[in-house]
Parts: sequence; structure tokens; C-alpha cells
Amino acid sequence: MFYFAVDMGEVKISGMVVCFNEERDIERCLRSLLKVTDEIVVVDSYSTDSTPEICKSLGVRFIQQEFLGYIEQKSFGALQTEYDVILSLDADEELSEDLIKSILEVKSNWKADGFLLNRLTNYCGKWIYHSGWYPDSKLRLFNKQKAKWGGSNPHDKVIMNKGSIVKQLRGDILHYSYYTFEEHVNQINRFSDIASRSLYKRGVKGSVIKVIYKPLARFIKSYIFKLGVLDGKAGFTIAKMTAKASYMKYTKLLKLQKEGA
Repeated sequence: MFYFAVDMGEVKISGMVVCFNEERDIERCLRSLLKVTDEIVVVDSYSTDSTPEICKSLGVRFIQQEFLGYIEQKSFGALQTEYDVILSLDADEELSEDLIKSILEVKSNWKADGFLLNRLTNYCGKWIYHSGWYPDSKLRLFNKQKAKWGGSNPHDKVIMNKGSIVKQLRGDILHYSYYTFEEHVNQINRFSDIASRSLYKRGVKGSVIKVIYKPLARFIKSYIFKLGVLDGKAGFTIAKMTAKASYMKYTKLLKLQKEGA
């Protein structure tokens, strides 16, 4: 069976960002979205820094909502957008100039249901081209009538309806992930809490064997098979931290099982 995307001609795009205390990065993100979107909706989890003031100064539609979970928060955000086509970015991301050109091209001649965008990550000042971190394609530009947010918290993703036409765009999302090693450690601690609880709720069983072999497998995959070695010292650090994240996730899962939480 063949499926065809409807030729929508020129479309309007709703930019969407969910955030909490992102005063360092949010302005850069929003200014790049302003170049390609017809509205921007920001869903903020009651930031306590200057994020609200920055957003309002740029004329976005600013909505505050208690954090529901990564998947749930973005699903809520999608419902607030006016137009069917959504361009979703995280607050620590921006569009490269090549990607801006690509989006403007498809905006004027929309012939797909969704588009994959490559993501290039900056780690402590260094752009990472290996380690399993690039091209790291994300489906971020899509028709919300043919998609939904899914995945497993904290790793949300857009899932297109069966038969949808998905294409790839030229250019990169520029992702400013961690400015310091300490930020990476803090996020691993937070994300491993969320991920272990998500696994537990889904009935995934942890074991001592998983605590041992999964971190080792993640290190080898990142550093050897995904050529992290070519990213130098940063590649080794990323592989080590990837293993640490896996170790913490499965260690916390075991603890949840024992506690019956």
C-alpha cells in the first residue's frame, strides 16, 4: 500500500518550547525560531529566574503550567498551538543558518507530514561529531494532526501516524548541552531517577547482571563503535558518563524493586 502526503502548499508554523529556569539559553532559542515561525508558544513550569521576562519581551505566547512530565508537558504544549505544523525546540537549542533556509523552503512548499532534523551538540565548548551524538536525527517539524508525543520519560519523541511521509532536512539543530562537567553529572542524577521510575512503572525488571554489563556495553558502543575516540578527551568523558548514566539507572531500578515503590 502506498501513502501520499497532502500538498498543503504554503503553511504557517507554530514554534513550541517547554522550559524551566532557562535564562541562559532561551533568548538564543527564541530568536532563531522567530526567523521561521508564525507564532511561538512557550510552556513554562513556573521559572524562578528571568525566563518569563525574556520570553515576554520577545512577544511569544507565554503559558505557565506545572510540570507534568516531559512527554505530557509537550503534549500539553502542542494543544496550545494555533497552527497544525509545529516546530519544537528545547530551550538550549537553536536553528543553524542552513536549517533556517531549509525550513523556509519547505514552509513555502509543504509536501510531507514530518521532517527529521539533525542535531549537533556542543559539550563543554566542543562540537561533538561522533560518540553516537551526531547526526542524532530528531523529528521536530511535523503536522500535529498526524503525530503524537511518546517515548519514555525523560526521553520524549514525536511518533508519526502509520503511513505518514517523513523526510530529512539539510542543516542542524545546534544543541548547547552542558557548559561544565558538573552540569552533566547533575543531569545524570536527575534523569536516572526519572528513567528508573519509568522502567519500574512499565514492569521492566532490573538485575545485578544488567547493572554490570549494560554500562560496559554503553561505554564500548560510544567510545569504540560510535568512534568517540575521534572526539578526543571529550569523547572519552562522554563514553564514561554514558556508562555512569546506565549504571545509575539500573541501580536505582533494583532499589525500587526491593522497596516495592
